[in-house]
Amino acid sequence: MGKRFFILLSLFIISAGWLSGFAQEVRIDSGAVTIYQDKLVDELIQKQLKLNEAGNNQDGYRIQIFSDSGNNSKTKAQAAINEFLAKHPETKAYLVFKSPNYKVKVGDFRSKLDAIRYLNQITEDFPNAFIISDLINIPQVEP
Repeated sequence: MGKRFFILLSLFIISAGWLSGFAQEVRIDSGAVTIYQDKLVDELIQKQLKLNEAGNNQDGYRIQIFSDSGNNSKTKAQAAINEFLAKHPETKAYLVFKSPNYKVKVGDFRSKLDAIRYLNQITEDFPNAFIISDLINIPQVEP
């Protein structure tokens, strides 16, 4: 998400400059560079910096162990979480509702290799589990 957002932000800034007539101008006077730009560019950059500081997410992988829709699907999803956490209390589990499905995703894996290793550990208990790309929480490093 971060790379895509940065590219879109860059294109927006460039387009905004062209459309508003405030395209950046670079003038070199005896080794000094002067840049003239719309003040909105600085505001956008500051907003993005605040979002980056507040965010604790990155692209990564999770393992989906459950998906269902219809009657009692939320209850079944919660039961799947409880079963998973009883067997694997060290791993975070997430209940996600995206109409009309309830899904249970587990783990926060930075690499696909880590997700594959963990999938191999839980396959016996959750044979229909599979790896998905997802926005994950950055694991906290303990000192």
